[in-house]
Amino acid sequence: MQALYGAVREERGRWVGSYENYRLTSAFQPVYGYPHRRPVGYEGLIRVEDDRGRPITPVTAFEGVGNFDQQVWLDRLCRLLHVHNFVAQEQPDCWLFLNIHPAVFNHAALQVRMLARAVEVVHQLGLPTHRLVFEVTEDVMARDDSFEDAVEAARATGCLLALDDFGVGHSNFDRIWRIRPEIVKLDRSLLKRSRGSRRMARALSQMVALLHDCGSLVLLEGIETTEDAQLAMDADVDLVQGFAFGHPAPFLRDEEGVSALEDVWGLFNERQARRQRDHLDRLMPFRTALALALGPLQQGRPLAEACQAFLKLEGAQMCYLLDEEGRELGPRAAPASGPAETDPRFLPMERAGDARWARRPYFRRAVETVGEIQVTRPYLSLHGARMCVTVSVAYRQDGRLRVLCGDLDWDEG
Repeated sequence: MQALYGAVREERGRWVGSYENYRLTSAFQPVYGYPHRRPVGYEGLIRVEDDRGRPITPVTAFEGVGNFDQQVWLDRLCRLLHVHNFVAQEQPDCWLFLNIHPAVFNHAALQVRMLARAVEVVHQLGLPTHRLVFEVTEDVMARDDSFEDAVEAARATGCLLALDDFGVGHSNFDRIWRIRPEIVKLDRSLLKRSRGSRRMARALSQMVALLHDCGSLVLLEGIETTEDAQLAMDADVDLVQGFAFGHPAPFLRDEEGVSALEDVWGLFNERQARRQRDHLDRLMPFRTALALALGPLQQGRPLAEACQAFLKLEGAQMCYLLDEEGRELGPRAAPASGPAETDPRFLPMERAGDARWARRPYFRRAVETVGEIQVTRPYLSLHGARMCVTVSVAYRQDGRLRVLCGDLDWDEG
């Protein structure tokens, strides 16, 4: 630790470091909580200048690191700078996010004396370890069996773990379940893929929900525009970071981000109202047509005849009847133009036979509220592996419960 302090000094209220001919300083980018509408943390990022004061990238400056011991030393130096500069600004109740090389993390966390000394220094500076978040990429887990032991050793100090760049490369949920990170940082490539694709945006939302079920908060980085911020909000992420809310800067600032966040909330309210209107308008003809089919069905008319109005609507796929156990009753009814073209690769899924759909939300909700029209969220239909929405309603005929269902295409691009 003494050698590290020999490489840092205080200049006009800021701490700077020296490495070879380079000058190292800290920059902090805010991490915002959507519900809180304020920064809940800051990520420490290293900034490098050469001996002429010209900025250069850390990658360029550190590419000559010759051995692992030097890598460990440099990694620790950067974090020491960030801690000093963060503490000096007296920002209460905020996390400090610190990047750490995975191999260095493994090494340091398992060195008991080194770890204890680092904790002691942080406490002496007035920063509780529960306000430290170590960001580690998961790629090392595939190569180093000691990673889980290192996680437990670091967690015992009281700090939090953020798994960085999740969603690319060899990412998998098995690692989430094994190491139980408090925070998962989604790779910005997921955001890029979700732009302009409702299907990908929906998949992003489902990934976030699964991470929540695993017990992790979710942070989405790379938020550059208002549209990005809306995508993140729609996906129900907890934390956001990016140029839309603040650029890395030497001093902890939040005014720019708070204003941007208020704009995002205003757009969110407008967009939600518009989406709700559009959704209802799109579904209303199908809801009405399915309700009109109940009378003829209860009078004993054939399914295809009773559901004519539904099947004439653009986008209608089929209608079918289920009994009280969710089993199909009789043949399905398709539009007069014939059923939608089927991908031959999924023909085995088309032959329903004695299919039972009791697990499906459209069945469960219908039988819980007999006589009320139910509408599902978009889901993957087993009939041709297409996205669809099902409108359903339960009714009684001759003392037996029946559920009428109508499927419609829901291609969102």
